[in-house]
Amino acid sequence: MKQKTLERVLKIIIVGLALCGALLFAYVIPGSGKHIVECYPEFSSWFVPWLVFILIAAVPCYAVLVFAWRIAVRIGADDSFCIKNAKDLKAVCILALSDSAYFLLGNIVLWLFGKNHPSVIMASLLVVFVGVAIAVASAVLSHLVLKAALIKQENDLTI
Repeated sequence: MKQKTLERVLKIIIVGLALCGALLFAYVIPGSGKHIVECYPEFSSWFVPWLVFILIAAVPCYAVLVFAWRIAVRIGADDSFCIKNAKDLKAVCILALSDSAYFLLGNIVLWLFGKNHPSVIMASLLVVFVGVAIAVASAVLSHLVLKAALIKQENDLTI
């Protein structure tokens, strides 16, 4: 696959993820929350704290998409193995870890304030696991891209 074609495919995927996330965070989650409150009015005090919690958790996800876009642009410019890509992948790792920690701690805090159920905390461990897996994968990719970038720089200096 050519670099420009790969860039276009990556950008289409990134835009698709952004649109799916917007749909999820703007319609599905608030709509599901309203439906739960309609069916179980005793949970009406849980709606706003959970909505704010989920929307704050979405911010790092969109920041990751910005970094992914920048990486896709560099891939299209045939600069896949560069230090900037390694730094962006490291930033993705940090964002994924921080969002996972926020999600876990936020669930625990909501539970302590009586706005969460223990089974929801158990289910949120899946989200935390996925976030940690993304962090590990991006950390490994960052390390490999950095090594490749350093080798590339070294080879560019030799005659």
